[in-house]
Order: sequence, then C-alpha cells, then structure tokens
Amino acid sequence: MKDVALKARDSSALSGNGAPLVRELAVAKAIQERLGRLYQLDDGPMVTDFASVGEDEERETLFVREPEPGALEMHLRVPRLGKKAFSLDDGHSLDRMCQLIEGVSHFIYVADRANKDRATTQLELELQAEVDKYVVLVGALPSLDERSSRTLRERLFEDPKYLHDAGSEEGERYRLAHGLAAKFTKRLEVHIVGRTFDAMRGELRRFFRMGQGDKLRAVHT
Repeated sequence: MKDVALKARDSSALSGNGAPLVRELAVAKAIQERLGRLYQLDDGPMVTDFASVGEDEERETLFVREPEPGALEMHLRVPRLGKKAFSLDDGHSLDRMCQLIEGVSHFIYVADRANKDRATTQLELELQAEVDKYVVLVGALPSLDERSSRTLRERLFEDPKYLHDAGSEEGERYRLAHGLAAKFTKRLEVHIVGRTFDAMRGELRRFFRMGQGDKLRAVHT
C-alpha cells in the first residue's frame, strides 16, 4: 500500500462537541507526539485531523477502510475523559485514559505500516497498544523506580475485565495480547532498576518495528 493517501474526517464530525471536548483531542495529540518521539517515526498524519470525541459512555473505536488501492480512510472515536483530572488511583479515569492511548496507538500503527507498505494483524495492533499504555503512563509518573513501575503494571495487567467472552475470537485475541504485554513490560523493568533508559528506548523501538512473529518471539526470549 505504497504512497497511501490518508483521508481526514470531515470537520463537521466535530460539530456540537464544543470547547470542553477539545481536551480529549489535545491529550490525543500529546500522546501521538510522545510515541512519535520514542519510536523515532517520520512525520505522519496528525491524529487530531482524523478524530472526534464520542458520546458519554462510548468506547474507543478506530474505523478503517480502503476505498481503492493506494487510499486509506481512518476515523478515530475517542472517549470523553470526564471533568476530573486523570489519576492512577481512579479506575474510571484510568480506563478512559487507557482507551485514549489505545486509540492513538492503533492510529499510529496502522498509518506507519500502511506508509511502509507493510501488512499488520489485529493481534499486532492490540499487543502494541497494550505496551503503549504502559509506555505512556510510566512516563507520566512523578517518580520512576522499580516500585512505581510495578504498581503501574499491577493496575494495568492484573485482574483485567474483558468485554468479550473467553473462547470468542475477540476475547482470545485480547487475552493473548494482554498477557504478552504484561510479560514484556515486566521484563523492561531491568532497565528501570539499572537506570539504562537508552537501552530501554532501543528495545521499545525494535519491538515497535517487528512483525507479529518477531514480536511473539521477543516476548518469550
């Protein structure tokens, strides 16, 4: 899918959102910029040109279609974050922030793979998004050490609640991605303990560029 032309959402998609919901798009932009710097990505489409804010309880959704060869259309619906500031101690705000990170991660990954004429799988998308949730949130911690990283991982990966039943295709994919990300991010803590952050960034960049098979092997190495 070389020279992919990404079509932005019509500006009317934001009609009625009003000034209060600019916050969600500003956060989405900040997440994209942080991940773009981390993964050293070429300048790509801005997520805010392809996104709108959902209704009260609407969850994150990325719509993707290829109307013709060489063209890709995407539209990202992001959840409302609510009026309260995000807090790791508030499960409600953590869930909404994680959805927002997941949506931006999906957008970046699809756009990057399309522009490089590389295919991707739904498992790749979900696994990368689970890792990116940790990456973004660990960078927002007021202090970073093994204990704070472990606490964050416990919040993200222990005792998860799934929307899809076990045994269903979606349910099994989400459970697999979740478990793999938990194992991979736990391994990253060796860099936090040793304060080898350049090595940690290098490992994350290599992981981002891997295809599904290499990602699975990297987790189990």
